[in-house]
Amino acid sequence: MSVVFEYAPLLWQGLWTTVLVTVLSGIVCVVVAFAAGMARLSTPWYLRWPAGVFIEVFRGTSLLVQMFWFFFALPFFGIQLFPMTAAVLALGLNEGAYAAEVVRGAIVARPKGQTEACVALGMGPALRLRRVILPQSIPAMLPPLGNIMVDLLKNTSLVSLVTVADLTFRAQMIRNTTGQTTAVFLTILVMYFLLSSVLTFVVGMLERRFSLDRKARTAGRREARQLAEAGVA
Repeated sequence: MSVVFEYAPLLWQGLWTTVLVTVLSGIVCVVVAFAAGMARLSTPWYLRWPAGVFIEVFRGTSLLVQMFWFFFALPFFGIQLFPMTAAVLALGLNEGAYAAEVVRGAIVARPKGQTEACVALGMGPALRLRRVILPQSIPAMLPPLGNIMVDLLKNTSLVSLVTVADLTFRAQMIRNTTGQTTAVFLTILVMYFLLSSVLTFVVGMLERRFSLDRKARTAGRREARQLAEAGVA
């Protein structure tokens, strides 16, 4: 394991690159998921059809091929992307296509009577989305979205194939220099596991934060406090 300590600064550089790619790709993934997922549910065909095509294309083709397209093929069409940009876009769009179906499924699973009640109360689409649809759908979205984020983290190991010096790329460099395969790859295995554990912890916190039961308990305590204050007054 001495080789790991000797090359620790190199591994740390790769670790921070992996974290950066994960965060940026995760942001793209979430934005794409909500945009494409809700566009898939929209009434106008010019929003619904392109969203459906996007989701099926990015789900039905290889992430590695998509990454190669962004980095190696687009320059032939006059579009030159930096390696980091190509990696982030490929990861974010690919995982976003899967996450869009999670968003769509969580919204569709809601009882239709709630939407009908909102319409009867005169609530517009934007208000329904903000006050009723999303608050009730997000708790159901979080567990599968958490799985997608962990999958995105693991897929960052592919960005080394478009010359992004991530954790896997640095580990391969160290292995080629020292010939120490077991120690180096065991170390990055543990690093990926720890990063996945952090993501799982964050998603768990968000689940507790957006839990409908928690909101109900908070509202109940607030109501009880108001009644108690009214009684004292």
